[in-house]
Amino acid sequence: MFKKFFKDLKEFIKEEYKFLIVCLLVLILFFYPVNYYIIIGGGISDIGDRIEVEDEYDSDGTFNMSYVSELVGTLGPYLLSYVIPTWDRESADLYKYDVTESIEDIEFRSSLDLENANSNAIYWSYKLAKKHIELIETKIYIISVMSEYKTKFKVGDLLLAINDNSFETLEEYQNYIQTLKAGDNAKIKVLRNSKEVEFDTEIYDYEGRSIMGVYLQVVNEYKTDPIVKLEFEPDESGPSAGLITTLAIYDKLTKGDLTNSLNIAGTGTIEADGSIGQIGGVKYKLLGAVAGDADVFLVPSGDNYKECVKLKKEKKLKIKLIEVSTIEEAIEKLEKLK
Repeated sequence: MFKKFFKDLKEFIKEEYKFLIVCLLVLILFFYPVNYYIIIGGGISDIGDRIEVEDEYDSDGTFNMSYVSELVGTLGPYLLSYVIPTWDRESADLYKYDVTESIEDIEFRSSLDLENANSNAIYWSYKLAKKHIELIETKIYIISVMSEYKTKFKVGDLLLAINDNSFETLEEYQNYIQTLKAGDNAKIKVLRNSKEVEFDTEIYDYEGRSIMGVYLQVVNEYKTDPIVKLEFEPDESGPSAGLITTLAIYDKLTKGDLTNSLNIAGTGTIEADGSIGQIGGVKYKLLGAVAGDADVFLVPSGDNYKECVKLKKEKKLKIKLIEVSTIEEAIEKLEKLK
């Protein structure tokens, strides 16, 4: 039986070898990973479709997030980026905290960045609209592990406790860590892949401060009145929609039309202090806003704004640019639009 099977297999390979070679090449081109992201364009999308506020106010215009379409690099798209003029390559190393990190680590941080941006957007929109908001939980995540320190932490761990002490804020955690000394062993509890994991880790000294050899990021969860719900697509991530998300929630919470019946696009992070942070790939997002027929493009002040002014002049773009450095400034400038 096996002799017949191998004989038939040999005959099939002999007759179909060209087809098999093509299949092998396709697998290599589109499944063999490379350490790059391939940027293939940009566009805009109505952020209001992702936000639901109880008893919200309507506006005639729209707030649109400006996004960049990109592929996690495989050999095929990587080679095509040298041929297709509108495709660009960006090394994944630019997104790594440590050379030992994987693409999966980068993707986790990017998804967490979106969660954190949405949290900040809810806080600032409710604060400025003078609506009720209450902090109910702070989650502390491990977003990178320093390779020079020995530790059992993994990127993506949710910190639950240290020496049986849990923390309601990042400040509480930071204060507690400073009560420990370099060389101490701490008992750690984390949530990893939906399971609680416990291990010991050594405390290290860094410039006179006690550390565990990890980078952390917090995400705050709030209770609000009226209730707000945010639902983004699974493939949407990153912090760059923070500014627009904040404005869209604020507009739904307040009377009047902050859009002034215009299609407003923009980009920029919303930080914990209400400032608007710089983002990468701003030229693609501006071009995406133009392609999406946006009337206005909000952009963080500084290098992002300078790059957009230069591109607008070079490409003779008609879109109106508005430079912003804080969320309050963004609201004030939109209110003066006519």
